[in-house]
Amino acid sequence: MRITRSGDWKIPSTRPPQASGAVASSALDLVREPAQAAILLHHPLRLKILAALLEPDSATGVARRMKLPRQTVNYHVRELARARFLARAGRRRRRHLYEQCYVATARGYVLSPELLGKLAADPAQVPDTFSAEYLLGLACKLQSELASSVELAAAAGKRLATLSINTELRFTSPEQRATFTEELQRAIVEVAARHSSPFTKTGGSAAGGRPFRLVVGCYPIPPAKDPESQPQTAKNEGSAS
Repeated sequence: MRITRSGDWKIPSTRPPQASGAVASSALDLVREPAQAAILLHHPLRLKILAALLEPDSATGVARRMKLPRQTVNYHVRELARARFLARAGRRRRRHLYEQCYVATARGYVLSPELLGKLAADPAQVPDTFSAEYLLGLACKLQSELASSVELAAAAGKRLATLSINTELRFTSPEQRATFTEELQRAIVEVAARHSSPFTKTGGSAAGGRPFRLVVGCYPIPPAKDPESQPQTAKNEGSAS
């Protein structure tokens, strides 16, 4: 079971320090602007170039590795840099010339549901709260709210307080799964009752404190795409934002 916390729930980091002089990049970057997403998805080659630049390299170096015309790669690199998917990563000398190097601004990217506007998934529109569609809608709601909270925290120069739990389970029968569900639900209700505060006061006015959302979902893990990979167990995820 993996439990991670940040902000007010911060625990000591085990991540090794970054080497001096290395180009800093975030683990994940949220793409919330339609124009930025359009630039990334405009041409399938751009995703491949961005993946090739997870480590610093020049457009010429990427073209050589991908066996593509330098002018083509250079054009897409400029567009990705303009959309803030690539950052300058120094220059290197090659023969009598200097090449500008670039590196991806993150190790991975998340497309926000807000990009779809009114077409974004909404759990409130799914009547069956026990369906996979409802869980997908809930995941989109979590992602959208978390993206907004991250943006507000960054603007205020603060780190967002979050909590996530990620573990894998295996059930051998529907009865075993149902028993687990009942006990988990009961435990969450009891802990929430002991440690959370009401949203409103006795008179109906809003209570103090900061509201958080807790989401717990459980779903079957799909088969691994790599046929050589070992089969995995079912996964249970919970997160607070």
